Amino acid sequence: MSGPQCCENPPTLDPSAGVGSVVELGGLNSYVTGSSNSNLAIILASDVFGYEAPNLRKIADKVAANGYYVVVPDFFYGDPFVSGSQPMDDWLQEHGTDKGFEDAKSVIAALKSKGISSIGAAGYCWGAKPVVQLAQSKDYIEAAVLLHPSFVTVDDIKEVKVPIAILGAELDQLTSPEIIKEFEEILSSQSEVDYFVKIFPGVDHGWTIRYNDEDENAVQSAEEAYQDMLNWFIKNIKN
Repeated sequence: MSGPQCCENPPTLDPSAGVGSVVELGGLNSYVTGSSNSNLAIILASDVFGYEAPNLRKIADKVAANGYYVVVPDFFYGDPFVSGSQPMDDWLQEHGTDKGFEDAKSVIAALKSKGISSIGAAGYCWGAKPVVQLAQSKDYIEAAVLLHPSFVTVDDIKEVKVPIAILGAELDQLTSPEIIKEFEEILSSQSEVDYFVKIFPGVDHGWTIRYNDEDENAVQSAEEAYQDMLNWFIKNIKN
């Protein structure tokens, strides 16, 4: 379930972006930012453009400023999608979300070995699928956020066991508002799982990290989504 919106407004990747550093964690190079003394961690799972996207690292730095140790793993091992280089579906065959899920578990194990006691995870587009898989057990994370998810199914949502927020886009052709509302109906029938669902008007797939910096409304919508994500973590990721 990929489409043209997955590739629109690609970022200019910058390995030096952000105030953090790149370290090896759980077998993956990862951009890390925030206090390594914090026992609260947030994992950000990127879209297909990977962990060197400046806007994603900017979000990581902002989350870290709220007291979290933030990790953005390189789930693509130095091979993010490059627009125009090959068909998206070909790239996806070599960069499956199931592998991302397994790698995320390794990152979580590494964090726990460092004394991290509570972990949240947010997934953007491609990254939403590994995150919803993590959310299907209470063994990995304490809370999840999906932002304009790709590949996430109704069956995925039925299995969610931890608090989850889903932020969708009114103009998303991949995971439409109708699908997001289906997710909400499922969550509302499962009283043991806390949830938050919101559809942002006038924006399309990828709006939270691949917006036009010169479009004031786009920047505002991205900031609102960031704040909703942060609020969800503040509510659920605690000592």
